[in-house]
Formats: sequence, C-alpha cells, structure tokens
Amino acid sequence: MNLKEKKAKEYQDMVKAHEPRTNLLKNCIFAFVVGGIICDIGQAFLNLYSMYFPKDEAQTLTSITMIFLGAFLTGIGVYDKIGRFAGAGSIVPITGFSNSIVSPAVEYKKEGFVFGVGSKMFLIAGPVLVYGISTSILIGLVYYFVKIFPKI
Repeated sequence: MNLKEKKAKEYQDMVKAHEPRTNLLKNCIFAFVVGGIICDIGQAFLNLYSMYFPKDEAQTLTSITMIFLGAFLTGIGVYDKIGRFAGAGSIVPITGFSNSIVSPAVEYKKEGFVFGVGSKMFLIAGPVLVYGISTSILIGLVYYFVKIFPKI
C-alpha cells in the first residue's frame, strides 16, 4: 500500500468515526407514521368531497387539495421541518412531489419570477416529468398500434 492509498484509508476511517449514527428502526417508524398521517388527511378530504361530488371529481379535488397543501406548507417553511422529522414518509405521498417542485422555486425567488421561480421550479421534478410523459406517450403508441394491428 503506497502513501496515497494509506492517506485515503485513514481519511475514510476518520469519516466513519465522525459520521452520525442513524437509528434505522426509529426512522422507519417516523416515516410510516407521518406518511400514514398524510394519507389519512388525504382520505379525510376524499370522504368529505365524496359527499358532495361524484367519485372521479372527488378524487381529482383530493389530489388538488393535497398538492396545494404540500406547496403551501413548503412556502411557509413547515414542510421542510416535517421532512427532517419524517424522512421518506414525507417524500412518498403526492405532497412530497409538490414539495420537490416548490422548494427550488422558493429558494431562488430573490432572482425574480422569470430567472428565479420560473426557471428553477422544475429543477428536481423536471426530469421526472419529462421521462414520465415520454414513457407514457411511447406506451400509448405501442398500445395504439397493437390494438390496430392485433394479428401481426
């Protein structure tokens, strides 16, 4: 082992020694509980909307409400605190997607609406949207042509 490799190993050992330990069980429980609470809130909105609207409209209104709540809580700085506490429990529901779009926009709002908010809004979610939409178009085309030409 040469000197460079020895220094690299020493550095890695030092990093491991000072790395904060995580409690995996505690983190999983927090993620499960907070994710469940977010889903319970969504279910409560769905139940409420289902009393006044048809099922499809109630589901759409629930999604819109949860996206709004995620964006609103991100804008006032509450969702980041929930995320630090819950970890993946706050990322998985639709509110986490809303948070991933709004967070960069809020961070860069000082640069203006066009070059700040507008250009940074889809910084994280943009690739997900592009690949998701592209894949859905390709799958739709394949489905369309398979349906038109079933015997080929």
